[in-house]
Amino acid sequence: MFQDMNKKITDSMGPFRELVNIQTKMLEELTRQQMACTKSCIEATIQQTQEMQKCQSPTDLIDLQKSYAKDLETTIKSASDQNLKALQDARTEIEEIAHSTFDAFNK
Repeated sequence: MFQDMNKKITDSMGPFRELVNIQTKMLEELTRQQMACTKSCIEATIQQTQEMQKCQSPTDLIDLQKSYAKDLETTIKSASDQNLKALQDARTEIEEIAHSTFDAFNK
């Protein structure tokens, strides 16, 4: 009897464990992406600072700033797209678990 109850509890916790695993995986991916984005922004800032020393005119500086802003925009847009994909993937997996769990109750 105790073994049956233990098995039912363990089985009923399965979807919850899957949800925790999905969220953990999603948060790890988001953290990895944010770290990569931050590293890229820092590297771009360092490169821009080094390039500033080579500027000979205000026009050179303006062009450098435009290039820097465009690079940052591209980096941040890419990070945003990757973040949204990670969130959407997690949402899809969670919805699948929810549907399969509710389907099990309907049988």
